[in-house]
Amino acid sequence: MIKINEAVIVEGKYDKIKLSSVVDGVIIVTNGFGIFKDREKLELIRYYAKKTGIVILTDSDNAGRKIRGYIKGAVKGGNIKNVYIPDIFGKEKRKTKPSAEGKLGVEGIDVKTLAEAFEKAGISSEERTVPKDITKLTLFELGLSGGQESSRLRKRLQKSLGLPEMLSAGALLEVLNTMMTATELRDYTVALWEENNDV
Repeated sequence: MIKINEAVIVEGKYDKIKLSSVVDGVIIVTNGFGIFKDREKLELIRYYAKKTGIVILTDSDNAGRKIRGYIKGAVKGGNIKNVYIPDIFGKEKRKTKPSAEGKLGVEGIDVKTLAEAFEKAGISSEERTVPKDITKLTLFELGLSGGQESSRLRKRLQKSLGLPEMLSAGALLEVLNTMMTATELRDYTVALWEENNDV
């Protein structure tokens, strides 16, 4: 298991499932060309590019190249690393026929080859210093989800942390787990609410 601090960008949910057996870290799914119209997802990727850096891992076909190019152009600032999978011809088990170019995508590449691709890109294993202990319940208890004022409070928190405004509660949960512990979040929000007379 490769433990990295950068967020890894992949095309689809099956890519994320495969990568989860190789990488311990944040994995963001573009939903293929859906990223072209997903403002929230793009803002999240931009945030990670500046905060921790991102790793782009797309399929080796034409669609994958277009998505990689789009993300690189849209992010502009921040630290971007590229991991490339080799051209391996074949068909993913869940599919009835090969892709248009006949190449395996990320989901079809074996774990060993994926790990080697990260090594070739110079991405080494790093111990994560922040435990992922912020849960949906944590957000609920702090008033950041499930309440009438939750959306407003989330936006206030996001602004104070320098996060994109366009984040859902789920996306915020993922980001916060890369930044702090549940205890640190509680202390931070209590101080923030008191500062704004929102106890």
